[in-house]
Amino acid sequence: MIYFLAGILTLPLTTVLTITGVGAAFVLIPVFTALGIELHEAMAVALLLNSLAMIFASYRYARKKLILWKISIPLIITSVITAPIGARLSYYVNNDLLRICFICFLLFAAAMMFFYRSNKSEFDKVSNLTLKGSLISAVSGLIVGFVGGLIGVGGGNIILPVLIALGIKPKEAVGTTALIVIFSSMSGFISHLGFGDLDLLFVLITAGASILGAVIGSWLMTDKLKPTVIKKILGIILIAVAIKMIINLI
Repeated sequence: MIYFLAGILTLPLTTVLTITGVGAAFVLIPVFTALGIELHEAMAVALLLNSLAMIFASYRYARKKLILWKISIPLIITSVITAPIGARLSYYVNNDLLRICFICFLLFAAAMMFFYRSNKSEFDKVSNLTLKGSLISAVSGLIVGFVGGLIGVGGGNIILPVLIALGIKPKEAVGTTALIVIFSSMSGFISHLGFGDLDLLFVLITAGASILGAVIGSWLMTDKLKPTVIKKILGIILIAVAIKMIINLI
C-alpha cells in the first residue's frame, strides 16, 4: 500500500518539477522518508527517478531546440566525476546534518530564482564556450555533482539558477538543466547502489509514475507556460519543501 501511495504522489510531483527541469528528487526524498523508506534508499531511488524522468523530458526539449549543448558538456563531465564522491561521503555524515545542508541548499536556490536577474554579457561568454565559459561550466559541474551525490539530488536546483543568472532564457535553462541532471543523477544512483539493495516493486511503481509525470510536465513547459511562471513555480516549491523539512527537524 505504501508503494502505491508513493507512486500516486510521485506523478504530480514529477510533473511539476519537470516543468523546471530540475527533477523531483529533492522533493521525493522527504516524501519517501515520511512514508517509512530508509533515507539512503530514498536517495538512491529518487536519483534513479530523476534520470528516467529527465531522459523523457530531454527528448522533447531537444526537439524544441531548448538544449544548449556547448554548456552541457563540461558540466556533465565534471558532475559525473564528483557525484560518486558526494554519495559515498553521505554514508559517513549524520542524517540530521544532511537534512540541514539540504534545507540551506533549498533556500539558496529559491533566493536565486526570485532575486537574480539575467546577465547577457556573462551568458555570451559561457554560451560561446570560451576558456572562461568552459571553466565556469566545469567548476559548476564539480560542485553540482558533489552536492547532488551528498544530499541525494540531481543538482538541477544549483544548475538552473546559475544558468538563469548567466543570462540564459528560462526555457533554454530548463532544457539544458534537464540534460545535465540525467548524468549527475545516474552517477549518484550508481554510487548509492553499492551500499544496499533496492526494493524492485517500489522502484517499478515509482518509475512508471515518474516517466508519465515527465511526459506531461515537459509538454506543459514547452507549449503552455511562460518563462516567468516557470521561475516562480520553482521558487515557491523550494521554499515550501524547506519549510516542511525545518518543521520536521524541530
